Amino acid sequence: MNTFWALLAMALGSFSGATATADQGNQQLQSLTNSFNTAIIQSQKDQVVIDADNPPAKIDPQPDAPVVKGIYVTAYSAGGARMKELLDLIDNTELNSMVIDIKDDLGYITYPTENQSLQKMGKSQPFIRDIDALMKRLQKHEVYPIARVVVFKDTILAKKNPELSFRNKDGSVWANGKGDSFVNPYSKEVWDYNIEIAKEAAKLGFKEIQFDYVRFPEGFENRADILKYIKTAKSRVDVVAEFVQYARKELAPLGVRVSVDIFGYAASVPAAEGIGQDFVKISENVDVISPMVYPSHYSTGWYGVKDPDKDPYTTIKGSMEDTHKKLDPTKDLKPVIRPWIQDFTASWLGSGHYIKYGKKQVEDQIRAMKDMDVDEYLLWNASNRYTSGVNYK
Repeated sequence: MNTFWALLAMALGSFSGATATADQGNQQLQSLTNSFNTAIIQSQKDQVVIDADNPPAKIDPQPDAPVVKGIYVTAYSAGGARMKELLDLIDNTELNSMVIDIKDDLGYITYPTENQSLQKMGKSQPFIRDIDALMKRLQKHEVYPIARVVVFKDTILAKKNPELSFRNKDGSVWANGKGDSFVNPYSKEVWDYNIEIAKEAAKLGFKEIQFDYVRFPEGFENRADILKYIKTAKSRVDVVAEFVQYARKELAPLGVRVSVDIFGYAASVPAAEGIGQDFVKISENVDVISPMVYPSHYSTGWYGVKDPDKDPYTTIKGSMEDTHKKLDPTKDLKPVIRPWIQDFTASWLGSGHYIKYGKKQVEDQIRAMKDMDVDEYLLWNASNRYTSGVNYK
């Protein structure tokens, strides 16, 4: 901690000796806060022992981050013509952030990378042909950039490195009903591969790394004793939480936040031991938690609503109540709550069970969050076609 106290003394001396305007004073105070946090995080990195039951004290690596209101952007959109339309949306509304695929749902790294270790393990599919130009474009439009990294659902890595995946008795790589393969959360090599991608994203200028699919495959408890894979005595819940803890330990010194996507109903039920997700343990080890609370994903009866998709206000408000109840006891370890909300129509629910989503439905979700003291959120639309005319305040 000697470095920390030295930085403190230097910063205080500089701050007190200045005859500054109010704005200059605020900037100096923010710089002082950043120096505090950087010094503590750097010191903490060498002391943290990875242990799901003992999360380290939480210091925000980016205390000057804005109140994030953002949209999901595929790599295809980010590297194509759609980006102009999406930037216009940011420029002309209260939205200020984009979550961009840097490693996508198949496992492709979505831009050309010169990192040989990443090339050896994974595969690049450069939807974003010029990543540096993209980052400059985002900076010009004052977009808070978040890199989405899909972690354990990774068909590319599984096929290139079967020993890192789950395998059938005949040695072939297991895939779910949709043809997706997963890699093994027990593997430190898998951890380091994803964190190396995150570190490269940080160097490119992303302010936050959002990890998705931080879990075992759905229904894994039914095949855990059948598939072939390396494991330890640790529970699946602890292994997943410790990956997140390790990721934050490695990334916080770079000045980037770590966030995790999680099933929305995780706040309302006990830990999902089958897939290894414990809402509280994960939340204790991230800067931001993003429960996916799309009303369409709740079944009949949730929050007393027959068809949750048709009552977005009640559904979102209920989910936020549960989220606060689950996380309030964590006190200083409570992360920023930044839900994913719905800007798409769930017609697959069938006639009578869904409604067409538009301005009112999006605003109802935002109002429900605001009523529950949740100011940050992210809009999901897989095709990146967002409703116009929405009041995002």
